[in-house]
Amino acid sequence: MLVQLRKITVKEGFSEKIVERFGKPGGPMSEIPGFIDRSVMVKKNRKKGEETEEVIVMIRWESEEAWKTWEKSPAHIEGHRNKRNQEKPDYLLDTEVSMYLVKTPEQVKV
Repeated sequence: MLVQLRKITVKEGFSEKIVERFGKPGGPMSEIPGFIDRSVMVKKNRKKGEETEEVIVMIRWESEEAWKTWEKSPAHIEGHRNKRNQEKPDYLLDTEVSMYLVKTPEQVKV
């Protein structure tokens, strides 16, 4: 299993804009074979006086090959092409993307 974590830092009061963008159910990503799920999380324990908010988007794939299929898909490429033509919102401060291979032998059911 491959997990992609996207840590997005925004100005205070704008985390819901990110939740709105990434939290919609369905979409072309969910149609790719090997897509498991997507979770959007907002950091709860902010430091006093902190003027930023942190959102984590976690996307789980059955395999690295499934993720690569998404990366090469026309929908993904077109989405990035459209974003390049738009101005970056001023509330978006930073985005960091990390990929993880899950090494546990089985998934824990909650």
